[in-house]
Formats: sequence, structure tokens, C-alpha cells
Amino acid sequence: MTRDPLLLAWGALVALSLAGTGLALWPPGAALGPLALLLGFLKGRIILHHYLGLAQAPRWRRGFDLVLAAFCTLLGALSLWL
Repeated sequence: MTRDPLLLAWGALVALSLAGTGLALWPPGAALGPLALLLGFLKGRIILHHYLGLAQAPRWRRGFDLVLAAFCTLLGALSLWL
């Protein structure tokens, strides 16, 4: 078992991508938009934290997390509203 953080992050991205593919196979519905946004949010956080090195910069990480969360929340609200 490896403890390499980049390899673990890659594995998490693969798992989330497979979950997104499985989500796309479901029949269309109102709840799929927010679920897809949640998967995108999680993938975005992994990329920002591990691949861009924001795990070592807590203030920048917090700022990027806040902007990403606000954007995904806005898109999720719009998808449920429309």
C-alpha cells in the first residue's frame, strides 16, 4: 500500500470520474445536477490541494475553496430553480 499523496489523489480522481460516469447513465432528473456539481467540486478541491500545492498554503486554499464552493452553490441553486 502506497502513501504517496499524489497517487492517492489520482486514485480519488479516478473514483470520482467513475462515479460521474455512473451518474450520467441514470435517467434524467432534477437531483442529478447538484450531484454532478458535488462530484465536480470534490474533484476541483483534490486538484487544487494536491496538484497545485495549495495544501501547503492554508490561506490560499481557504480562499480557493470558498470561491469554488460559492460557484458550485450558485450553479446548483440555478439548476434546481430552472
